[in-house]
Amino acid sequence: MDSARLQHLLHPFTGAPLRESQLSNISIYADLLLRWNARINLTAVRGEENIVTRHFGESLFAARHLFPSGPPPGTRYLDLGSGAGFPGLPIKLARPQLHLTLIESNHKKATFLREVIRALGMMDATVFAGRGKDFAPSTAALVTLRAVERFDQALPLAASLVAPDGRVALLIGSAQLDSVPDLAPGLIWQKPIPIPLSESRILLIGDRSREPRT
Repeated sequence: MDSARLQHLLHPFTGAPLRESQLSNISIYADLLLRWNARINLTAVRGEENIVTRHFGESLFAARHLFPSGPPPGTRYLDLGSGAGFPGLPIKLARPQLHLTLIESNHKKATFLREVIRALGMMDATVFAGRGKDFAPSTAALVTLRAVERFDQALPLAASLVAPDGRVALLIGSAQLDSVPDLAPGLIWQKPIPIPLSESRILLIGDRSREPRT
């Protein structure tokens, strides 16, 4: 896909033009995803433009709201249950200062993630090919969660991996919203942010409180 088309498709999510280098990396990533998806099930979304808007657009929208001015260099970031790399890898493309770890227990998907990191020449991006509960205690400033199985188990785990002053960001359907406070009572949740071009998808950001809510 050419840069002009990518820029057009992603503008509702980014709000500002992407750099040519970012567009090139997104194109490389999307091509890899399409090729690998023919062999292993990385995404159920079909069609290149749908992949760009649903996966890349949603992830870049999260980056825009999580780090409007850019994160401090070396900020630790975990993407739990990363799957095909969303939102972790596009957030890293948008904010290269982040130190990213993708947590993915499926070894074929983990291999794909490593291939994307290699193809894009990403620095400070690694893959943990294991379960989140086996990941070492973390001081991550941010943990993200999107389209994971067993949401009722994944969200408490994500909350346990974030630093005392960190945040958890969820890309979820609005139907899941009511269950969030009970699953992660130690987080103070901001107002949901509707995702562009979607009737039900939201970005939800929770800040770690030092005292659990009662």
